[in-house]
Amino acid sequence: MPYTVKEVSELSGVTVKALHHYHRIGLLLPSGTTEAGYRLYGTPELERLQQILFYRELDFPLPEIGRLLEGQPEREGILTRQRKLLLERKSRLERLIGTLEATLASAKKGESMENRNLFAGFEKKEQWEEALQDQVSHLKETYGYDMLEENPIDVEEMNAQAAEAVRYMNAMAELLREGSRHDSGEARELIRGHLAFLADHGHALTPADYAAQCRFFLGDDFHRSMLEAQQTGLAYYLSAAAEAYAAA
Repeated sequence: MPYTVKEVSELSGVTVKALHHYHRIGLLLPSGTTEAGYRLYGTPELERLQQILFYRELDFPLPEIGRLLEGQPEREGILTRQRKLLLERKSRLERLIGTLEATLASAKKGESMENRNLFAGFEKKEQWEEALQDQVSHLKETYGYDMLEENPIDVEEMNAQAAEAVRYMNAMAELLREGSRHDSGEARELIRGHLAFLADHGHALTPADYAAQCRFFLGDDFHRSMLEAQQTGLAYYLSAAAEAYAAA
């Protein structure tokens, strides 16, 4: 029984517009047309659409999906490969969900997770690229700065830096909640330790450089919002603390 584009759309959840696009680029051709010119799809086309959607779920771009399906490769082989890829993603997502749930549980208790547990599941460069996508896009579009081109991702190093950032930001946010002054000894010691970590990891900043960085975070909507989402007033507190540290 042949299906019209509308019927295929209702059956698969793929929009009519997308089906038309797949036809235009040669990814999914109809089996024929009616006398009125309506596209028709049979079982082989529905099976091919299923394969396309599995690859789309795995974030394969359309041109690559077309290449993978060229020459009508054996269907069972395609499905076997897609099953393997989806199971790998399922395993990664389960680890990430476990990390997220543990983080939420710690947050509800007002506790911080151990640093080594914060990034369970972030094991590949691609995962860090996805996690940083919004920040990378913002910097490139707003300032013409390609963060990943200037600082290529090293997964082990990124995990270490992220763990330090969480430790430092949590500690500074806690000082703010406690009402500790921005120029207190505790704040100065936290900044000193943070700058020492950065220097040890090849990102040495002078106190003046760090103060300038914090001013940038305060003045940039994207970064200020990130800090304020963690703790109201944190962007302002960090900037004032960094200025006081640089002036000491």
